[in-house]
Amino acid sequence: MQRRNFFKSIAATGLGAALSPVIKSAPVYTADSVKPKTNIAEAMAVPRTTLSMPGKYPGRVVKVNNANAVVDGKPSEEAAYEMLKRCMLELTGEHDLSKAWLQFVGPDDVIGIKVNPVAGKLLTTSHAVTRSIVKQLEEAGIHRSNMMIWDRREMQLHETGYTEDNYPGIKIKGTECQDAQGGFINKDGKFYSEDRIDKKCYFFADVEGEYDAYTMPYMVNGGKNSYFTKICTEDVTKIINVPVLKNAGSAVTLCLKNLAFGAITNTGRLHQQLWHETCAYACAFSPLRDKVVLNIVDGLIGCFDGGPSANPQFMCNYNTLLVGSDPVAVDRIGHDIVIAKRIEEGIQVKDKPEAIRFMHLAEELKLGIADRNNISLTEFNV
Repeated sequence: MQRRNFFKSIAATGLGAALSPVIKSAPVYTADSVKPKTNIAEAMAVPRTTLSMPGKYPGRVVKVNNANAVVDGKPSEEAAYEMLKRCMLELTGEHDLSKAWLQFVGPDDVIGIKVNPVAGKLLTTSHAVTRSIVKQLEEAGIHRSNMMIWDRREMQLHETGYTEDNYPGIKIKGTECQDAQGGFINKDGKFYSEDRIDKKCYFFADVEGEYDAYTMPYMVNGGKNSYFTKICTEDVTKIINVPVLKNAGSAVTLCLKNLAFGAITNTGRLHQQLWHETCAYACAFSPLRDKVVLNIVDGLIGCFDGGPSANPQFMCNYNTLLVGSDPVAVDRIGHDIVIAKRIEEGIQVKDKPEAIRFMHLAEELKLGIADRNNISLTEFNV
């Protein structure tokens, strides 16, 4: 990155996003015949539960639009609350908002709210949406001490305003972390992050992860295993997934991507040959498949090009929320929104079938519905 553009990036997105060595833009399409082997069969051998994806409402998505969702360039918390309320009531068929939430979570659950701060301050999961989720959970009887806001990188959470000062009583946690002085390595010469990964639960792929000294703290480990974070395997009992409505080339980086690449280590090796497979396969492992109960796509502000990074010239106000228990169906509807915008802006001429291959892989794994003809979309303008 040229020095001038580097400082522009810091100004727009924050230091963490500018320095991150692992923000990848788009999947690379490779032939199935050359795909490296994985341990997906081991994940599929684990019995499903009543909570397993696609959850309570397979193939069902609610979309609520509000032309006033963004005011003076900032998402409106008041608008976000009402949009989310309408989504929850419509999805569940309940008339009482608390009862709608209690279909998915209970007072004894430890709920992990999975946000996406990777693009920095400009294009993080908005605080308007996150605070609306927290408020509605509290109204349903969930105590803040039973909530955690999490992502892969604790540093990016803090930089984008996800701090315990801003969310008192709620734990803020990332897998990759630093000490107060910004160091990654403890007195024993190990990464602090190593204590936050579960080496009993991993996604194996026959691709070697090899990183330099600068990149390694953001990967935690090299080799052929990507370990799941203990946030998913031990800390939380339910996960609410809150990605941002963004593109990744001619594909999208929404529910499945936010979960898969946010919950495991050693991901740099997976973008080149296994982007689609990782988005689907990682979500088939029990810590994600059996704990993610709800997906809420923050489409108040999103992007249609340059994603998953934040490039202001490609950002827009979609003024929408998408909600569903089925992450594949929600991704499919989100894909249509982003691709329509890309076509409108002249970035591409038509949709590309290969861009949703990860959704079809996920459908094969029984994680949700990818076929648009089998998805029920309910849309409202408020």
